[in-house]
Formats: sequence, structure tokens, C-alpha cells
Amino acid sequence: MSTLDHNEPEDEKILGSHGPKAEEVDASAGYEQTDVRVTGIVVFLTALAIFVAVAGVLSYGIGKVINARMNQEDGPNTKWTTAINIRELGNLPNNPEMQHKVAELTKTFPTPRLQTDDGNQDVADLHEREDLLLDNYSWVGQSQAESQGKVRIPIERAMELIAQRGLPVAPAVQQQPLMAGDSVPTVAVPLTNGFARTAYEQDQATARVEEGKQRQYPQ
Repeated sequence: MSTLDHNEPEDEKILGSHGPKAEEVDASAGYEQTDVRVTGIVVFLTALAIFVAVAGVLSYGIGKVINARMNQEDGPNTKWTTAINIRELGNLPNNPEMQHKVAELTKTFPTPRLQTDDGNQDVADLHEREDLLLDNYSWVGQSQAESQGKVRIPIERAMELIAQRGLPVAPAVQQQPLMAGDSVPTVAVPLTNGFARTAYEQDQATARVEEGKQRQYPQ
């Protein structure tokens, strides 16, 4: 059976016995008349200060441990390891002698070297070496004794000799009868000879032609 008193006002039924009575709330002023509790703010600020202090002490301790480990492995800081503000040094003057030494060092530096032009010059040098072998006579080995009398001839001369003498004919191969669905394989002729100058080499060739014209017909 319900213990509520049906004769009580509706506000008391909703708020219960712990809430303020309807007649105790003074809303005539239109705003909260009680003061703010300072205790909660003081507790929060105190906890925040303690947290910041503890974090600072921990950070300082961790930094000291890391520096001690680095000094143990690399040695203590000296004038040679101290960081220097390069802005105070200003712009250093160019030294032609030092630049010449650096250039000589880069030339004698062992391969593979760092490519600064995407390998264009290396490809051009490779094609020049190939052109020397294709367009000139040379021994196959380092010397005549090593080559055993074998000589490399220019490719144009080799093509002329092949056109005159023809290629050696291999003996006919006896083919077995084709099975059902098989066909005789055919070799398609390539569209190019597989060799083409790069754009860098073409630009170099155009520059050499222009330089030759300027020398021949100076302005």
C-alpha cells in the first residue's frame, strides 16, 4: 500500500523529502543569491600545481638520465662537439683552391658515385664507348697475344662482307609432323634495331653542330 500522502502538494511529491520545499525557494530576485564555493576551485588549482611540479621534476630527471647515458657512450661535450650558431659566422668566402681539391676528390672517388644528372652523362659515355667499338678496328683482347690474332672490325665493314659472302647456312633441321592445332613459328622483324639516342645525347649533338657552325662562320 502506498505511503505517499495524497494530501501533500504536487511539488513535494516531485522533489521528495531531500529537495527544498517550494515555500523555501525565493525567486523574487530573479538570480541565484547563494555564494560560489571557493573550496572546489582551491582544490583544483592546488592539484593542477602539484601535477605541473611533478611533471617538471620527472622531465628534468629523465633528461638527466638521457644525457648521462649519452655522455657515457659518446663522451662529455667539448668545444669540438658544442653546437655553433652558423648565423654568427656569416657567409664564408669562396676558395677556388678548395673547390679544385673537392673537384679532384669527386673524380677519384670510387664508384658507384651519386648521379647528379639522372644518369644522362653515364649513358652518353656508354654510347661513346660502344661507338668506338662499332666504328673502329681493335683487338679483341688487351693485346695481340691475348686476342690470338682476332680483330674487331667496324660494323659497316662487317655488313658489307656479309652482303658479299652471305651468312653461313645451318644444316636443315628435320621437323616432325605437326600435331593437330599446331603451326610453324615465325620470327617477326623488329621495327627498330633496339638502339636510340637519348634526348640528352641529341641535345649534345645539336650543341656541337651549332658550335661547329659558329667556328666555321663567325659573326
